[in-house]
Amino acid sequence: MTILVTGGAGFIGCNLVRLLLTRGQEVVVLDSLWTGSLENIRPFKENLNFRYIIGDVRDALPQIDNVKEIFHLACPASPDDFEKNPIEILETCFVGTKNILDFAAKHGAKVLLASTSEIYGDPQVAVQSESYFGNVNSFGPRSCYDEGKRVAEALAYSYRSKHGLDIRIARIFNAYGPWMRINDGRAVPNFIAAAMEGQPIKIYGDGSATRSFQFVTDCVLGLTALMDSNYSSPVNIGSDHEVPVSDIAQTILKTVATKTGKPIVPVCLLEKRQDDPVRRKPDITTAERELGWTPNVPLEQGITSTVDWFLERRENAPQVMNPVA
Repeated sequence: MTILVTGGAGFIGCNLVRLLLTRGQEVVVLDSLWTGSLENIRPFKENLNFRYIIGDVRDALPQIDNVKEIFHLACPASPDDFEKNPIEILETCFVGTKNILDFAAKHGAKVLLASTSEIYGDPQVAVQSESYFGNVNSFGPRSCYDEGKRVAEALAYSYRSKHGLDIRIARIFNAYGPWMRINDGRAVPNFIAAAMEGQPIKIYGDGSATRSFQFVTDCVLGLTALMDSNYSSPVNIGSDHEVPVSDIAQTILKTVATKTGKPIVPVCLLEKRQDDPVRRKPDITTAERELGWTPNVPLEQGITSTVDWFLERRENAPQVMNPVA
């Protein structure tokens, strides 16, 4: 059996590929390297069960034999990307997902769609369960991703209804960890990059907005548990440990200072981004009940591991100018 991972050279994708290969699976990665990197998949190149194909899911898929499972992760997920390439992101969410679903229908493959907590928008409920329909601005600066993933979910379930396709939907909440881009544009790598360079950490808003950060190893275990399950409704994959963004910044500042001996840099507050969620906390009851999955890596442990990883690669990392989150 071959497992296809789209976006497998990206952050979550390469961590997922690593897990699949350790389980002895045969894995093919399809990635355009839009936000992914050859460096992320270089450790796998000698593995006989691994193959990489450069390609964009918006284009016709190449011939890949014996594909029985597809993890569809291909799509930029950073607010910086939303601002630069909104049309391309929407095309990836719709055209790319349609191409994957057509391929799956032709080959009889099961598909796991990597959806997102962003489908809930700026939620008006404190804890977001899968039954919450969300509060999304259809034409705001984040809509290319928020609405793109919502239509991808609708498309996947339409294929299930019309073609009997075996579908899994994972709504991923704020994953972080090794193999993120140093200039990714999301909070954790931006804060680490700024602290490492001795620059002020910059936060949009007053720092009180909350997030529920999950370490990437927990995330990919959740994805494989969902793929292996018989559950076909959406599932939140995330940590239910909710913390203010300002607390994450302070944890990173202290960790970097301890590791490097550098003084703690200041925190600067910028104007809040339009439609940026105020609260983000998943209800993970479904994942616990249906998948037997809960996140296990404590936040401080995960931050320490991530800081260590970035520090080890600092010499090869691009210079980050004026990072924000």
